Amino acid sequence: MSPTGRPEGEYRSAQREGGLVVLGSPVARFIVRVFAWLPLAFVVWYFAAPVLLWPVRLAVEAVVTLGLGDLVRAVEQHGSTLTFVTSLRPGEARATGGTVTVDVNLLVYSFGLPLYAALVLAVRERGWLRRLALGALAMLPFVAWGVLADFLKNVAIASGPLVASQTGFVAWQREVIAFAYQFGALVLPTAVPAIAWVVLHRGFLERLRQTH
Repeated sequence: MSPTGRPEGEYRSAQREGGLVVLGSPVARFIVRVFAWLPLAFVVWYFAAPVLLWPVRLAVEAVVTLGLGDLVRAVEQHGSTLTFVTSLRPGEARATGGTVTVDVNLLVYSFGLPLYAALVLAVRERGWLRRLALGALAMLPFVAWGVLADFLKNVAIASGPLVASQTGFVAWQREVIAFAYQFGALVLPTAVPAIAWVVLHRGFLERLRQTH
């Protein structure tokens, strides 16, 4: 007898049928496809990041030009890294004319792109390429948010008092920068791709709901 009191053969048959139901579930198949696409999506993102994230550099440069021109002299891209060349002087090099540069890794704030790509490819509905492009474009401003917040955190908070005092930021502004950095690093990279996918795949989600 089985633990439920049912005949052993009947119990095992029910177990097998239950397993088939689970494996045959549209949700389960979707999850399997997402995990199958993730490795390829991350490989493409990692090696193509300098090109894929070039618009982020343009967005960052625009913001810097409009609002931080007295603080940043240039923004340079080296592979997947943005380098901010500032007008700030390191405390120990004031007399020699040295300046502070800050490197920000674009990959830290853009890993939502391969996550979103895997979600889109797992559904592969008609018009998937358009959805992929629209979602990626929608995420780029939030990647720029994270990059800018990282830079500001470095010069206004993490650089030490000799450099931070030159930025002109007061206490409440440093608090805002700290919040923007945490939000851009911990929330936006995962929340934005999920929201973009839901908005662009409402029909698929409705069909999933109807199957349950």
